[in-house]
Amino acid sequence: MVKVTKKNVAAIIAAIGGEDNISMATHCISRLRFQLKDESIVDEAALKEIDIVRGNFSSNGQYQVVIGQGTVDKAYEELVRQTNVKEVTTAELKNENAKKLNPLQKIVKMLGDVFIPILPAIVASGLLLGINNVLVGVGIFVEGKSLVDMYPNLAGIAGMISMIAGTAFAFLPALVGWSAVKYFGGNPLMGIVLGLVLVNPALMSAYDIGVKEPHYWNFFGLEIAQIGYQGQVLPVLVAAWVYASIEKALRRVVADAFQLLVVAPVTLLVTSALSLIAIGPITLWISNWITDGIVSLSNVSPIITGVLFGGCFALLVITGMHHAFLAVNLQLISTTGRTMFWPIQALSDTAQGSAALAMAFVTQDKKNRSIALTSALSAYLGITEPAMFGVNLRAKYAFVCSMIGAGLAGGFIAYNGVISQSIGVSGLFSILSITRAGWGAYAIGMVIAIGVPFVLTFIIGMAKRKQGNTGF
Repeated sequence: MVKVTKKNVAAIIAAIGGEDNISMATHCISRLRFQLKDESIVDEAALKEIDIVRGNFSSNGQYQVVIGQGTVDKAYEELVRQTNVKEVTTAELKNENAKKLNPLQKIVKMLGDVFIPILPAIVASGLLLGINNVLVGVGIFVEGKSLVDMYPNLAGIAGMISMIAGTAFAFLPALVGWSAVKYFGGNPLMGIVLGLVLVNPALMSAYDIGVKEPHYWNFFGLEIAQIGYQGQVLPVLVAAWVYASIEKALRRVVADAFQLLVVAPVTLLVTSALSLIAIGPITLWISNWITDGIVSLSNVSPIITGVLFGGCFALLVITGMHHAFLAVNLQLISTTGRTMFWPIQALSDTAQGSAALAMAFVTQDKKNRSIALTSALSAYLGITEPAMFGVNLRAKYAFVCSMIGAGLAGGFIAYNGVISQSIGVSGLFSILSITRAGWGAYAIGMVIAIGVPFVLTFIIGMAKRKQGNTGF
């Protein structure tokens, strides 16, 4: 494994234009993130020659250098020691870069900033739900029986796992409320309370709409349905923006001595009332309309939907547009109990790893082979940035081959009705998020996502190697 040294970090600083070209710097799980004064002076050829660099790209006003998980934090510490650059958090750098974005990019950025922080809870719940599916799934190990049927002592364990796995989805508005109110500049703890208000057990569950008749409050002659918003994303997202806006306005006019007594109670009361009276019903209608539209489009031709979404998902990742689909998946799961898009996304990530693995066999450069192997392993475990940006985009044909494989795999599993009841990890372990009935088709899709990109990349790469240029 390549180590971080003063020399290779100094080389990165020089390649991106020197200390004077860096306005701000931070890092995420695998990348150094910069706001540069002039990206045109970056020496990308020099960057590619640095042993710890696995890739580089510019996205949404940030120049990013892929280092790798577990190594990037050491590189950042050395970067800070060698320079006087302004250290900022990832969120602060994103907010600064947001000033340069168009309205659509700002919406996508907002969705990413709100939903990415709660992703670990969603993924953990998805994995636990997958384990529960293994325990209670009929016919996995013995025809007509589940593990719980075979070993009744496992029933208690399965029940506990099911309860724990369902918690994040049952209280999803609380998670979104925390993250959204924090993003919009309010008190995030009150965002949790706001989300819990919308799923209060005193309200009729949103899942019972059309099954039960709700009770009503009489609000000065206005009948307000006592309906909760379990599993909903859009109602709490809009309510969080309203809450943060009212809170910030009150903090400007209420004296410091009275803020504790006035700001939170008044803001919570007003926002909750507005949510139950108007925000909730309107956004619920919009959410259902969006959900019905997406489901209808995917039902017209599942195979075309799968091919297009699977083939193009990697392009969405490059532009950052893929963050919007996290909200889409959560909305589909909460409204319909399933999503066809998450399994396709997971296979797209697997395809990136397979193309990178093929490049390890194609290249004759030891450093590039090491980068390709470690990047492929990372992608198979669910982290695709090193493979995508460090290998496949450098050898452009490898990226195209991964898109072809992902498109074919996506079309196949969509045609066979493969769905997921939750969001989990991508890569080789993504099958745990798939419903039991779709395991066979998904396994075949996995073989396609692994085999097609590898074979195509290897054939094209070897042909290019004979010509003396693999592009990597």
